[in-house]
Amino acid sequence: MVREGVSQYLEAKRIAARRVLGHDGARHRPGGLPGNGEIREQVLALVALSEGEHRVRRLFAMRVVALEVMRALAAWHPRLIGSVWSGHARRGSDIDVHVFGELDALTADLDARGWTHEHDEVLIRVGNTFRTYHHLHVLERPFPIELSVYPLQERREVTRSSVDGRPIDRVSASRLLARLREEHGEAYEDWERTGELDLDLGPAPGDFDALLTTDDL
Repeated sequence: MVREGVSQYLEAKRIAARRVLGHDGARHRPGGLPGNGEIREQVLALVALSEGEHRVRRLFAMRVVALEVMRALAAWHPRLIGSVWSGHARRGSDIDVHVFGELDALTADLDARGWTHEHDEVLIRVGNTFRTYHHLHVLERPFPIELSVYPLQERREVTRSSVDGRPIDRVSASRLLARLREEHGEAYEDWERTGELDLDLGPAPGDFDALLTTDDL
């Protein structure tokens, strides 16, 4: 997931199992493979070691871009979820935003703004039924942005994380703004004053760059 850009936990487990066991692990009991939460913790530990100070700078930039997107799409009741909110974003992470309304009207809005986007569909099991959800990937932005489109009547429904089964925290623009001011105070004030965002986040790191110091050489 860190080195090869695999984004889905299940796919990463199957690839790793094939390389280690010679098959995709399907014949093992669920407890025989690591859980999604265990994988996430190890990914975060590796990212923290390899990216150092660039991780904090990138997180701030991603949160600012997320705020701008949410303000632009205010009519669609945007809610930020995932790693940009939690602080676990890594190089290659998406800015994940839930929006609520009609797909055709939303795509027309994006087109009117000149936001290039791609569309895909995901079939998700909800209780005893399956629902098709639409995802719009906004291109040509500083960071990848994925808009997950839900019917307006689902604004109040609770959805659960595939990582730990807990309810997903859907975050409003006002809550994100408060976190920017709290956790990135000086950087946010500079951005608010100048409107300039530093997107020079350094070269792609080696896996353990942050462990190397002059004393080690």
